[in-house]
Amino acid sequence: MVGEIDDLGRDLTAHLEPQSVLAALAKRLVSRYGVVACGVWMVNDPEGLLELTAKAGKADFPSGLTKASIKDTILGKAAHHGLPQVLPKQEEKGDKLLDWARERRLSFLATYPLTHDSDVKAVLLIASGKSPRASTLALFQVHARLASVALRDALLLSSTQRTMNKLAFLVEASKALGSTLDLSELLARILDVAKSQVEAERGTLFLVDEKKSEMWSLIAQGLEKQEIRLPLGKGIAGHVAETGEIVNISDAYADSRFNTEVDKQTGFRTRNIFCMPIRSKSGKIIAVLELLNKKKGSFTDEDADFLLVLSGHVALALENAQLHQAVLEKERMEKEFALARGIQRSLLPDQAPQVEGFDVAVLNEPCYEVGGDYYDFLSLGQQTLLVVVADVEGKGVASAMLMSNLQATLRSLVLHLHSLNEIVELLNRMIMRDTKGQRYLSIFLGLIDLRRKAVHYFNCGHIPPIIIGPNKAPVMLSEGGMVIGLFENARFERGQAKLDPGDVLILCTDGITESMNANQEEFGVERLISAVRAAAEGSAEQIVKEVSADVSRFSRQGTFVDDKVMIVIKTV
Repeated sequence: MVGEIDDLGRDLTAHLEPQSVLAALAKRLVSRYGVVACGVWMVNDPEGLLELTAKAGKADFPSGLTKASIKDTILGKAAHHGLPQVLPKQEEKGDKLLDWARERRLSFLATYPLTHDSDVKAVLLIASGKSPRASTLALFQVHARLASVALRDALLLSSTQRTMNKLAFLVEASKALGSTLDLSELLARILDVAKSQVEAERGTLFLVDEKKSEMWSLIAQGLEKQEIRLPLGKGIAGHVAETGEIVNISDAYADSRFNTEVDKQTGFRTRNIFCMPIRSKSGKIIAVLELLNKKKGSFTDEDADFLLVLSGHVALALENAQLHQAVLEKERMEKEFALARGIQRSLLPDQAPQVEGFDVAVLNEPCYEVGGDYYDFLSLGQQTLLVVVADVEGKGVASAMLMSNLQATLRSLVLHLHSLNEIVELLNRMIMRDTKGQRYLSIFLGLIDLRRKAVHYFNCGHIPPIIIGPNKAPVMLSEGGMVIGLFENARFERGQAKLDPGDVLILCTDGITESMNANQEEFGVERLISAVRAAAEGSAEQIVKEVSADVSRFSRQGTFVDDKVMIVIKTV
């Protein structure tokens, strides 16, 4: 029996997909033990059904049991109670499976739950023309237990793969933000991602027009560009635009809010609906995303979670594109650089965050050309603040586009990954694949532990931030590695430092340190440290102002012009 169990384990673990595991289980039981029929039903909790996923053997199961209610059959009893069930000696009416077994004069019928942490994932059924021996019954139990483990691993792998696929989809959506400023084209790409990921037949994006108290469809896929206009409050989308509620309806015509006129106008039959608001950074509802007719079943909580993350990309796309249109309307003859600068600046934080125990201030002085300087403040948890400063190689539109791509990609990664190491390595690979190694950027990512007053960081080829404290030597935060985007498999080292009371952490781009005077001398790190020490008694805002003034005085007669980004974080 030991050899049989070892062979069973190898047979099941050789398969990586849930359906393959269950198919191998059914085939093995039929071929090894001569059972008449074997089937496995997966549990579909949201719909309260058992769905036939794998079967083997000479006898076909009743067609009505392809999808069976958890409550109605011996299969359902095993799923409900989490215990094996056998063919009862006394006849029970109403169970199609038992009737099927008696019609074929089967002596043995048993169902075994396949569980993980007391949660039934599937039910195994074994039917035989004769009663098996005690040793065979024991092996059936072993099959159920080992299949439970193999199914658990396959489901976990499948779930992980789905998560990675969703992350890839989101990264593709973020790339679209930097690839075009055409509103309809941009949102068409994002809707492609939403529809394909949740398997919806159609998708529509409604823009809210507050002045007219209505909303109109910017793009409606599958409708050949037919425009739909609805008053706020009418229909499902109108209800969502008015209330901000996320709506998931399994039967559209059973919901009184559903506007049947749209179906009448288009000839389309709506079965189920998922509808959610798109909010701006201030929380204002600016659009509504509506998806129709999930191809299999109804929209799930997993679909809702994905679309909620995607909605952030849609909102950013809308704001950027609408900003672009506003600039075009005001200054149609403005050059490409000015347009790109407006989009670029809209991606950066408006102000420094308010953080307990720290005083934070930021300076952002763009020059006349568009460039690739970037900074951000992101949260990886309640007691952490991720501070980012980066400088994309080169100037012009290409650098600005890469900077906006960096911002969208980084924010997408932060939503799904909580390890700074993983964020840096995955960011490097994505930028490398995106630019094919033709462009690169320096970046510093510092994760500040607000409770322990410490910073964990990666410095990827950037000007080292400096911790300047009273009565101690400056600390250069230089641990990390090379710039991002040159080598796909580059490795990075993590650094950390303590932030004591009164310490000032200053981060900047080369527009500060490389500012030149008339003699072509750079402002440099030493002058920066001296300027911070001279202003260290003041607030973070005062330090920023004093250092900026020193840089301006030093470079007044110089010819070097570059964007200037400076962040000052003072430990209170």
